[in-house]
Amino acid sequence: MKNDRLKSILGIPYLLFLTIVVVFPVLILLYYAFTNGTGQFSMDNFVLFFTDSKAIGTLIYSAMIAIVTTVVCLLIAYPVAYILAKGDFKRGNVLLMLFVMPMWINFTLRITALKEILTMIEGNLAFHPFLNTVIGMTYDFLPFMILPIYNTIAKIDHSYIEAALDLWAKHHRVFTRVILPLSIPGIISGITMVFLPAMTNYVVLDMMYNSTYIMGSLVGSYFNMYDWNNGSVISMILLILILFLSMLTGEFSDKEENAYD
Repeated sequence: MKNDRLKSILGIPYLLFLTIVVVFPVLILLYYAFTNGTGQFSMDNFVLFFTDSKAIGTLIYSAMIAIVTTVVCLLIAYPVAYILAKGDFKRGNVLLMLFVMPMWINFTLRITALKEILTMIEGNLAFHPFLNTVIGMTYDFLPFMILPIYNTIAKIDHSYIEAALDLWAKHHRVFTRVILPLSIPGIISGITMVFLPAMTNYVVLDMMYNSTYIMGSLVGSYFNMYDWNNGSVISMILLILILFLSMLTGEFSDKEENAYD
């Protein structure tokens, strides 16, 4: 009883923090999303968004950027994570730290350095906005793809691999039938951590003077004009999309884990 009471008391600060940081902002978004400028209930904001071809085009374009960025991050991160986790490195953790180290450097410094490098190569960044957007997003989010995949592969029981090799399975079949399926939870975590922010993170684009317009840019422009209603509608749509993708990937991950229990 005392332990339960102590846990309840210790949970109060977390509950207060969660209420202030998560619950209140969501309630405010709900209020503005379902009201008009006079505070009356209205669905006009949603109708306006889904009938605006520019807004829908921005949503589709943001999804394209997020998909391409996620795929590029996955193609780079999986071999790196696999080599670091299964390679014969005496200092594998040090090598992993080298890939994660950019996260510790000031964000402004990192993006400014990337912008200067791309400017030296291309001359004018406005010539390839989509490509530069993907490069900037990949540079920013790559560690978030490497870490979960690395942790998942590193925790794979080596006896599974030995059993497959004892059954005369070739190395590529061991990878496709054992290692890859068991690493899917890490892949899903990485995809979630890259795809969702890539749809909305317009700060990278602004710092690179990129003309690309994504959903985060649209939300920011509405809030800068004090148009809380339309900004909240787009925020709610993105929140629903995030919840849907999180539930979808979480359910898929649980199925994969149960299949190998």
